[in-house]
Amino acid sequence: MRFSTAALGAMTVLSGLAAAIDVIEIQDRHFVNSKTGKPFFLKGVDYQPGGSAAVEKGGDPLSDVETCTRDIFLFQKLGINTIRVYSVDPTADHDACMTLLAAAGIYLVLDVNSPLEHQHLNNQEPWTTYTPMYLEHIFGVIEVFSGYDNMLAFLAGNEVIFDSGSAEASPNYVKAVVRDMKAYITNHVHRIIPVGYSNADDLKFRTSLAHYLECGDTGYIDFFGVNSYQWCGDNTFEGSGYDKLVEDYADYSLPVFFTEYGCNEVRPRVWQEVGSLYSEDMTGVFSGGLVYEFSEEPNKYGIVEIDGDTANIMGEYDTLVTAFDKVPKDVSVPSNVNIVDRPVDCAAESSFKNINGNLTLPFTLGQEYIDDGVDKKTFVKGKFLSLDDLTLEVKLDINDSDGKAITDKTIEATSSVTQSEIPEGGHGTNTGGGVGTGGVTSTSSGSSSSETGLSNSASSVSRGVVGWSVAAVMVGFAAFL
Repeated sequence: MRFSTAALGAMTVLSGLAAAIDVIEIQDRHFVNSKTGKPFFLKGVDYQPGGSAAVEKGGDPLSDVETCTRDIFLFQKLGINTIRVYSVDPTADHDACMTLLAAAGIYLVLDVNSPLEHQHLNNQEPWTTYTPMYLEHIFGVIEVFSGYDNMLAFLAGNEVIFDSGSAEASPNYVKAVVRDMKAYITNHVHRIIPVGYSNADDLKFRTSLAHYLECGDTGYIDFFGVNSYQWCGDNTFEGSGYDKLVEDYADYSLPVFFTEYGCNEVRPRVWQEVGSLYSEDMTGVFSGGLVYEFSEEPNKYGIVEIDGDTANIMGEYDTLVTAFDKVPKDVSVPSNVNIVDRPVDCAAESSFKNINGNLTLPFTLGQEYIDDGVDKKTFVKGKFLSLDDLTLEVKLDINDSDGKAITDKTIEATSSVTQSEIPEGGHGTNTGGGVGTGGVTSTSSGSSSSETGLSNSASSVSRGVVGWSVAAVMVGFAAFL
């Protein structure tokens, strides 16, 4: 892509007229700006350079300042407002990268799990890994990132239910993790931060799990994420089945958005689906989406190739810029949008097709943390830094899609970044947290396990999904190959 030197030269320090980055909230079935009340549609990418291998070596894309400065520049040229990150180290320092994201007007959707030991669930035998140590990790992630105003939402799980084994074993554990996260947020976070789930691209489980996680007075999600790879190549709204997707969630009470999209069966990708996603064909039901993915990994879904410290823009990045440029600045919600009340009472357990609809949740094993919080010296609540103490200039190399070096590389600070005073304690509103509705945790043999009888074993089963794989040991982390 050929960037305008004049435009890049104009990217200087923050204008005094720039508005602060506002907190995003949920109203009915859409996200809204908490200050203006305008609908907020996610327009973004999934971001985990190096995938699970990088995480296992201690990599964290939001703690390496030079790397995130380079990539935020590219996010901004792409024209996005949101990124999704699959795994972070909550003991690392994320203040600089989160400040730069906020300055660029970019929000974060964050998975709370990781592929590391004690930081994910075994979705075939979740009772073996649902432990106090696991809950300390996810609460630590919440504690750290709740300090940032551009923290949009947390994901309690990613593609947990994908086969008959996980569909039998895991649904009530996903609901329990949501419950625990919400209880921690209620007690220790000053504002409501939405908690949701990211679902596999599988018609067998998609809608039944959405309704299972939506209902009840404990452990219900705030939004539902759909990973969808069904629009491939040159296609249409009807031909791709997007019309059926909209129909599936037409009567859903919560916000729905694509947590992953971008079929790669036909490359280069032309991104026709972007036009439909932000049109009135879909905006009454869907709140935008996140392209899978930013960096080119062995699974071949990327739009930027990372070679050492150098970012090489690919042709699909340019095409996506063009597609995003055509999205209206103010995407609208149709006037006839169907507002549905969230079901406080769940349907009969047997009514949830192809999944175990067990509504008895295991007792929380994180009550100590829910009551007292995690160790604040280990998990330090994040805060914005002064832009005066940061550089907006990219130090690492970037090449355009013609292989030419981009020389003028500076993030444009479009939003002011001010660290607000964060009150002690939580917001205090019960949004579905609790301690559990059941007395025991079921095992595959039909017996029960107590809190003291839990083990920490993990399965090594793996699967292939749309060109990439997810280990069955994980809730919430996409393991990039």
